[in-house]
Amino acid sequence: MTIKRFILGALTVFALALVGLSLYSSWSQPQFQGRLELYETNLLLQASEWEGGSDDGRRASVREILLGEGVTETALQQYLNARDRAQSLLDQLQMQLPQSVDPSIPGQISQLHNEIDRLDLRLCILQIATDQTEAAMDTWDNLSDSSRLVNTAILLEGLWKDPPRFPADAEIQINEQLDGWFRYQALSRLYQLQKRQDLFGALSAAEQELAQEAFFKLVLASGIQTLAAVLGTGLLIFILVQRLLKGKESLWTQNVDLSWFAPWDLETILQVLVLGFFFVGQILIPLFLQLLPINEAAAGATTQAFYILVNYLLLALGGLLVLVLSVKRFLPLPSPWFRFDWLEYQWLGWGLGGFLAAMPLVIAVSLINQQFWQGQGGSNPILPLALQGREPLAIAIFFLTASVAAPVFEEIIFRGFLLPSLTRYFPLWGAIAFSSLLFSVAHLNLSEVLPLMTLGMVLGFVYTRSGNLLAPILLHSLWNGSTLFTLFLLGSGANG
Repeated sequence: MTIKRFILGALTVFALALVGLSLYSSWSQPQFQGRLELYETNLLLQASEWEGGSDDGRRASVREILLGEGVTETALQQYLNARDRAQSLLDQLQMQLPQSVDPSIPGQISQLHNEIDRLDLRLCILQIATDQTEAAMDTWDNLSDSSRLVNTAILLEGLWKDPPRFPADAEIQINEQLDGWFRYQALSRLYQLQKRQDLFGALSAAEQELAQEAFFKLVLASGIQTLAAVLGTGLLIFILVQRLLKGKESLWTQNVDLSWFAPWDLETILQVLVLGFFFVGQILIPLFLQLLPINEAAAGATTQAFYILVNYLLLALGGLLVLVLSVKRFLPLPSPWFRFDWLEYQWLGWGLGGFLAAMPLVIAVSLINQQFWQGQGGSNPILPLALQGREPLAIAIFFLTASVAAPVFEEIIFRGFLLPSLTRYFPLWGAIAFSSLLFSVAHLNLSEVLPLMTLGMVLGFVYTRSGNLLAPILLHSLWNGSTLFTLFLLGSGANG
């Protein structure tokens, strides 16, 4: 065994251990989906206050379909479910604490305590809105005295007590601690008790503007996913029917004979993945970024977005450099290796069609996946930042990272290099499946393995049928871009 192979073998074992630990650590992390559902719930609550649109038949129908009946009752149940998930995760972490050597667990426990307090504060307002005043009073009374929100809880309890009582700075506290629909409910109660009709009128007018804005954002956010899912389902049915009717002349079998000759062996594949992706991305870059005078936790949204972009660009540059050096001695590579053909416009259709087809498939797998993980399994850390982003520059940087940098780099590595390389050891569908599994595992979150593997298989299918890397890059870009766009809509509309 040469020194090079020994080092590569040691790094491979180290990378596998690192990936395994990251996946195991994600087991105890909450899924982002739970927080996203609450943002959507907040947007629904805000939109439900809109009194317009009832005189327009078409708009009234959209309103009824979108909001449904019992918005407040549904929101209450969503918040109760979120609290139960948070409490369950807190109980698990507290059981692990005495035996665990993970230094992050105490911080996670503290965050969960704060999260439960925030949920309780809002749960009480929802209970008041659904005529469960006694339950709300009990929840407020049980809020821990050590909570940073205890003063706000006392204030809110006082607003709905008989007789009511509240401090002189009640308005300031409400504006600081509550947002969206919850802030409106508390301020509305306060102004009515204070008999400040001018402020109450101004609040109601402002709330109508925000509610209308929330309604149309909800239409847009829901419409993108729904329309794509419907069109994608139709496209999948069309492809399957065409396969049955036309056989080898169908889209399903287009370029089915396309093949790659991989002149390298498993050692080169490991070299690119282990050195270029895991070692550079998980060890070298984090060590380098620690030397920079940036406190990421205390940084603003734009600084955090720029930090993530720099991190990803360094990963891409390092990974592509390792790829080029690894295959350099095999150049020139025959077609269709790493084929970028801008003039063959079919890649546009394959990319857009693949995006539509992926939507119902990933949604279906995600729904099943959620039942299994029950709100745990971790999520991409960029998603919460994108959801809370408000600064235009930060939003632009997030889009640049997720919709340009990530698709280009990941498709070159996983579809351009890995998938064809695996055809030396697997049949084409096996190479698509295994490269998709590695693609999903590389994101280091257990809850995302099945959905991302499904997306990866669509990306692989699109690449092998189009023979052009631009097609999966476009699909990947549309997927990430639509996800971010929906997050920005939900985040900006729920906290007015």
